[in-house]
Amino acid sequence: MSPAPGAGRTIIEARIAQADISLRAEPRKDAGRSPASRLFLALLGLLGVLMFLGLGIWQLERRVWKLDLIARVDQRIHAPVADAPGRENWAGMTAAGYEYSHVRLAGRFLGGENTLVQAVTEFGGGYWVLTPMRTDRGFVVLVNRGFVPQERKAQFEQESGGFASSTVIDGLLRISEPGGGFLRNNDAAGNRWYSRDVAAIAIARGLTDVAPYFVDAEASGGWPRGGLTVVTFRNSHLVYALTWFTLAAMLAAALAAPMIGRRRRRGPAR
Repeated sequence: MSPAPGAGRTIIEARIAQADISLRAEPRKDAGRSPASRLFLALLGLLGVLMFLGLGIWQLERRVWKLDLIARVDQRIHAPVADAPGRENWAGMTAAGYEYSHVRLAGRFLGGENTLVQAVTEFGGGYWVLTPMRTDRGFVVLVNRGFVPQERKAQFEQESGGFASSTVIDGLLRISEPGGGFLRNNDAAGNRWYSRDVAAIAIARGLTDVAPYFVDAEASGGWPRGGLTVVTFRNSHLVYALTWFTLAAMLAAALAAPMIGRRRRRGPAR
């Protein structure tokens, strides 16, 4: 028996109406929340927005600092060489004021034990070779003569480091690196060094009247291999800032969405 004309349409309309009733009856996700809990979540979200904005602004400030550092270092390493700072400058010496200055030392390397500090360079893993120099002005400066690979460690541990004749060293001034490396502390008693800690090395080697800095020697042939000071600095602060600002915008949009939805459900005011 064929259905009456229009019966199919009637059935479809009935199902649509039933579905509409079900949707209307379904509670909204935030319907069960009290006004106090909604206010708490809104304040928490607002706090998150402010935190992300603060982190973004901080990254912009770090970017300004990094650009200034890059410009300052570039100016210093290309400046004419000058005498290394003497005792009269040591008290007020800071990284901001002196690090990466192009300096010259004249004097004689002292005999005794070299200090080998673990390092990783373009040549792989190995050591910086630090040798004390008694300058013509009377004080001592630790000179980082350069890098040696792992297989040459024994050779430079046994080397006395002393030279009878005076020598001149040009290089970049570096500020002492106290403490040690990442998750590893210097062990003077075990002669294991992970950072170029001038004060600790001076005590371990019995040195006095030592400058609070060391000098990375310029490039020279053979080993130790000088001129490997890293003078490029990663500058990703703008990317980080944009990431934090994007997160702030996304969270702000998520907070605004429920309010916009409620206004739409209420419809225009009459």
